[in-house]
Amino acid sequence: MQELQFPTYSFRFKNNENKVSIFDPIRKKFVILQPEEWVRQHCIQYLTKDKNYPTSLLNVEKELRVNDLRKRYDIVVYNSDGSIHLIVECKAPHISINQETFDQIARYNLSLNAKYLMVTNGLNHYYCQMDMKAEQYNFLRDIPNYSL
Repeated sequence: MQELQFPTYSFRFKNNENKVSIFDPIRKKFVILQPEEWVRQHCIQYLTKDKNYPTSLLNVEKELRVNDLRKRYDIVVYNSDGSIHLIVECKAPHISINQETFDQIARYNLSLNAKYLMVTNGLNHYYCQMDMKAEQYNFLRDIPNYSL
């Protein structure tokens, strides 16, 4: 798999019927290793190892409804009170991040009301803080570390 712009992490792999799978510590199962999954697993490691978010506060690949449409978010990080702290949208490395990507995560956030957004293709990472009153997002250099 392609090298990404994340620190180096160790992963568990398994090969079954000529398909490589990677272990997802949040879903607690092996999932087929696709380019977007490679980015998602790096992002999970970044959030838990570098930003110190407890794995118990992360949720991966769950369905949500946006205007009666079924969508799936990549990663959500909860606050300890159950509100949503961060939504992460992962794209495969060959997918460029553009306005459409930000529009997608902003639509998800209409339902989820997260304070922070992260969009990554593994090579480029963008971080935003929501300003709900002004209905806009402000770009940040990084997302904050976990704190109680």
